[in-house]
Amino acid sequence: MQDPSGAKKRLKLWLSMLRTTRNVEYVLRDRLKSEFDTTLPRFDVMAALFRSDEGMSMTRLSEQLVVSNGNVTGIVDRLEQEGQVQRVTNERDRRATLVALTDLGRAEFAKMAAAHQRWIDEMLTPLAADDIGRMTDMFQVLRDGMQSSGMDRQRKTKSKD
Repeated sequence: MQDPSGAKKRLKLWLSMLRTTRNVEYVLRDRLKSEFDTTLPRFDVMAALFRSDEGMSMTRLSEQLVVSNGNVTGIVDRLEQEGQVQRVTNERDRRATLVALTDLGRAEFAKMAAAHQRWIDEMLTPLAADDIGRMTDMFQVLRDGMQSSGMDRQRKTKSKD
């Protein structure tokens, strides 16, 4: 059957991207659990906080991770119980609370991040440097196209505020 519009090829591409992403996530989840007894969502929360020296509000953290405040609250509560994060008063607005990694949390995340980078490198080793560059460029074209047509997730999430 002919596919002059390319719709079937785009669908096959999507399915291939989805399968690959799921495989990568499976490996990451499995290794985070077996090597650090943690989860990918906890890793993501810690990564966002690691990039923020002064900490983040729960709302900002949820926006950055594109999840609900409720999802983040449970993770932050558990990380706080373990001494990995702390809630601190926002110096610019004393009514607000920020979440920040503790020294223990920063040290633990640094170990996880180094392992995460190794795992990603290991999984993407079959790709040549030129292939990685081309794929990165193509994904940017796709993201730009989705954004210009109003289909990007970040924009939709932020517009609810």
